[in-house]
Amino acid sequence: MVSRDEKRWRAAAHIILIILSFLAIMPFILLVIASFTDEKVALTNGYSYFPAKFSLAAYSYIANEASTIFRAYGVTIIVTVIGTIVGLIITSMLAYMLSREGLPGRKVLNFLVIFTMLFNGGLVPTYLIYASVFHIKDTLFALIIPSLLMNAFNIILVKNYFTYSLPQELFESARMDGAGEFKVLRTIVLPLSKPILATVGLMIAIAYWNDWQNGLYYLNDTKLYSIQNILNAINTSVQFLASNSVSGANMADIPSTTVRMAIAVVGVIPIIIAYPFFQKYFVKGITMGAVKG
Repeated sequence: MVSRDEKRWRAAAHIILIILSFLAIMPFILLVIASFTDEKVALTNGYSYFPAKFSLAAYSYIANEASTIFRAYGVTIIVTVIGTIVGLIITSMLAYMLSREGLPGRKVLNFLVIFTMLFNGGLVPTYLIYASVFHIKDTLFALIIPSLLMNAFNIILVKNYFTYSLPQELFESARMDGAGEFKVLRTIVLPLSKPILATVGLMIAIAYWNDWQNGLYYLNDTKLYSIQNILNAINTSVQFLASNSVSGANMADIPSTTVRMAIAVVGVIPIIIAYPFFQKYFVKGITMGAVKG
């Protein structure tokens, strides 16, 4: 039987969470409304939840420049899919090694993973290595490789899930039946680890989808720009729109203020659509993969 005080606390908690949720989505609502605001009204009055005049000019411009936007979408999708799949493979394999007690060199590998969470080589040495040694500049690899190697936080999450959430007796039984480590990982560990893999996969995918820094550092060819690189270029200089316009639009014809908002909306929609399908795994994966003392 739930007491009256507990009901009050639950009601208060729900009210607070509803308010916080509303505050969290308000910026996105403003973003969407601003993308439908008339350019002159936006320049004169700024962005508002209740603009004086609505307009589809920004989305009309995006429709006219569909080839540029769709190419950027294609680049973003390819990079996100490849980066997420390869990132999950590398993360799960290294996490499985670190979860194996008695593995020779395990402590050294664990130290290297933790060390990379605290320190890195710095921007200039990293740029020189990728540009001059690996020669990834102006290729799709420039959008994949730098973010692929590697997120220590994800490795620790998956490693803790393997260690504390999977019954170790299954591993011992499989090894007694002659299964090697790769077979144990492939047939036992990965099928039982869908929550943490879905959680980490979602975080990797969001990181790739929202990444613009790699394109800024390593790309000069605008044809390889992702949707975030295009948005960043527009925010940096609206002249980018005119110089890359397929329809030959000049600066006076471009709704530069509102088109930024429209492209931001177009860029975030896929993540909003995909998130509900992974939500049931997300909380479970984070909770079960958290560090346990």
